[in-house]
Amino acid sequence: MLSNAERKKQRMQSADFDKLSLRSYNLIIGLVILYGFVLNAIMVATLSDFFMSLDYRILLIGYFVLVIAGTLLTRSRKPSVSFIGYNLVVVPIGALLSTAVPWYRTSDIIAAIVATGAVVTVMIAISTMYPRVFSKLGIALFVMLVVGLIAELIAMFFGYGGDLFNWLFVLLFSLYIGYDWFKAQSYPRTLDNAVDSALDIYLDVINIFIRLLSIFSRDD
Repeated sequence: MLSNAERKKQRMQSADFDKLSLRSYNLIIGLVILYGFVLNAIMVATLSDFFMSLDYRILLIGYFVLVIAGTLLTRSRKPSVSFIGYNLVVVPIGALLSTAVPWYRTSDIIAAIVATGAVVTVMIAISTMYPRVFSKLGIALFVMLVVGLIAELIAMFFGYGGDLFNWLFVLLFSLYIGYDWFKAQSYPRTLDNAVDSALDIYLDVINIFIRLLSIFSRDD
């Protein structure tokens, strides 16, 4: 398994003939992310009953197996293999969403989608205009993520059920969008790097959507 440093080094290696124009590169990132969301939406709309009928242990085991396999495949330098890996991450996330999203009101789902879209647009714009702001955030964001998850687990153990952690993680993953967009623009503009970068941003966006959905549902 490649370390993050090795993965970054691998992404930076590219032949000139593989490079895309900036517009094409960013368009592919956007289309791959959009594909993931559309696939998730279709799964939620058509397969919710099926996934809800499964034993949750089978669902969780399948989730972790597919996500780990997908993450490993995205480390390939072949865009076709990376795209298969992307799907192996998107599908199990769609399965989990299919067991959760139908329990929320349609108005809350729409509000979370709109708010998530606004956050993504703003953070990509800020990252594009001020890339240096995000260039050194990698380690800090990772530490904040680990500490936040541990703190949330401890708080849940003591019965805390408020939205403080939801808001904190919305902020954290918003910063992650800016950071991952900065990284995407730093890599050689290849089809494989576009797919890999799309996965990073897709995961950020999904986390924001889930947290905002939880927040909005409490305001009813």
